Amino acid sequence: MNFWSRHRVLVTGGGGFLGRALVRTLRERGAATVAAPRSAEFDLREKVAIRRCLAETRPDVVLHAAGVVGGIGANRAQPGRFFYENAVMGIELIEEARRAGLPKLVCLGTICAYPKLAPVPFREEDLWNGYPEETNAPYGLAKKMLLVQLQAYRAEYGLNGIYLLPVNLYGPHDNFDLETGHVIPAMIRKFVEARAAGAAEVVLWGDGSPTREFLYVEDAADGIVAAAERYDGGDPVNLGSGEEISIHDLAQLVAEETGYAGAIRWDTAKPNGQPRRKLDVSRAEKLFGWHAQTRLAEGLKRTVAWYRAETEKAVVARG
Repeated sequence: MNFWSRHRVLVTGGGGFLGRALVRTLRERGAATVAAPRSAEFDLREKVAIRRCLAETRPDVVLHAAGVVGGIGANRAQPGRFFYENAVMGIELIEEARRAGLPKLVCLGTICAYPKLAPVPFREEDLWNGYPEETNAPYGLAKKMLLVQLQAYRAEYGLNGIYLLPVNLYGPHDNFDLETGHVIPAMIRKFVEARAAGAAEVVLWGDGSPTREFLYVEDAADGIVAAAERYDGGDPVNLGSGEEISIHDLAQLVAEETGYAGAIRWDTAKPNGQPRRKLDVSRAEKLFGWHAQTRLAEGLKRTVAWYRAETEKAVVARG
């Protein structure tokens, strides 16, 4: 509490899924000031806007959570945009942070930066031992370049920039759009709507065999804030739950939680994505004493409940 009461914090992407959770967590910890401007105020693709943002908010700590994100479909549809916008936002922010003499910058990478066939569990030492999975490689590589820049700026300019690698996030306020959302919100929406419509089946991408690890968004915010407070090193650090589950088993869990009892059909013409994802999360525990608190079953229960409440509100609002 004493640490955050002495600091002014800027959260980029503060209106987004993760950004909202970060803002809540920082305010609960008593941060002196938390600024979370929207992209309409400061376009982070433009260095002049970043410079103005830093000058007006005067942060001691910046948490860079802004980004262009989406599931496999969105990454396949817009690989150029995903590469350019994620790279340019981070590159320009790091440079302007260096120019402004910012005391601390926390940049968020992505599990998509890991090699497609990295040994499981993914260890930070294996980050450069291969090319990422093709469907999200542009996004993953754009984010990975920020690690290179942070380490170079630490060596040359002394910038205290740290780099975290969160696994797939989920939770309330996620993006439930079927075209651009990630796997958990997309599944929840499909199953809820199928149950309401009495649909005989739900169609899901791939064959269900890939595995994934998921981190509840509130846990992710807690880990990022813990790293900002307690970690000052240049090595990347994984943030994850340590739980691995197949997409097939995940679908069964979501179907059960949403009360959907129909058939699940796998569309094997659609890509599976990376074969396996599971992080070694021991470095976060060792360096800043953090580990995830929310088990997947409990996080899914909360997320489904939130989505149902929001859809009910929308129905009432429409009259």
